[in-house]
Amino acid sequence: MRAPDFWSGGSGGIAPLLLSPIAKIYASATARRMTRAGWRAPVPVICCGNATAGGSGKTTVALDLGQRLAHRGIAGHFLTRGYGGRLKGPVRVDPAQHDSKLVGDEALLLAATRPTWVAGDREAGARAAVEGGAQAIVMDDGLQNPGLEKDLSLLVVDGNYGFGNGHIIPAGPLREPVASAAARCRVAVLIGEDEAGAMKLLPPSLPVLRARLVPGPEAALLQNQPVFAFCGIANPRKFFATLQQCGAVLAGRVAYADHYPFDEGDMEDLLAQADALRAIPVTTKKDFVRIPQAFRSRVTVLGVTLEWDNPTQLEALLDPLAQRVPIPA
Repeated sequence: MRAPDFWSGGSGGIAPLLLSPIAKIYASATARRMTRAGWRAPVPVICCGNATAGGSGKTTVALDLGQRLAHRGIAGHFLTRGYGGRLKGPVRVDPAQHDSKLVGDEALLLAATRPTWVAGDREAGARAAVEGGAQAIVMDDGLQNPGLEKDLSLLVVDGNYGFGNGHIIPAGPLREPVASAAARCRVAVLIGEDEAGAMKLLPPSLPVLRARLVPGPEAALLQNQPVFAFCGIANPRKFFATLQQCGAVLAGRVAYADHYPFDEGDMEDLLAQADALRAIPVTTKKDFVRIPQAFRSRVTVLGVTLEWDNPTQLEALLDPLAQRVPIPA
């Protein structure tokens, strides 16, 4: 879906007001659901969640945590709903057999680095992961899902978007009140500068870890080069801005709805536009896995990683969890 324009920025406008009765029903349903007890897994469960619908950087944070667990010698497995995919699971993602239409784009990104499970039923997915050898589980999303007890929950916030207009779905992008989401989290993770003033909405007692997205090494090849950028992510402006920060010359840009399923017609049109501009077609890693295989060799990918202001703060959160990791028989 493409988020409505009124979800962004201030809280004014007639649409949020008209939709507020439905938003109250949505918020009440979420609050009731969260009173249910979840399954206590025999391994640590870490949740990378957010308070809003759409992207905030959860997958990037999950990938970072998976790498940190691996450096500690811990076999971390990813668990995700597989948004945009047909498979309900639980199923272990096999990039050689599964595409984004089956498991979603985020699952493929995760599975490229660590064992990854797709499951609409998070408890069933966690049980399958444990049986499959997981010594820890990292959830990409699931903060509003009560199926699993979490040992550590992180509230991921996109500094550029923040909490949108501050209203609950469908009046705004919030899945629940910010205070409710924050109450279930140990820390908040702010990605980028707090351009939207999101931090003032968080409880003063909630620690904030700060990080920024750093372009991958391929960025150097795009410096001073004309590029034609296209993507289907929650915040396309962030991708376009990143390209400009890398020194690329943005000759053209196209933004699609989040998780947009590119088909052959789309790609033929996009590549024709890039050729007409004599520009390099560039997209994100998340979009790349949704491009038909036959067109991938003609598209450049700009990847990003996280750079933490103080990584020792994050490592300190993982220290006590490492003590819960079961010792292999």
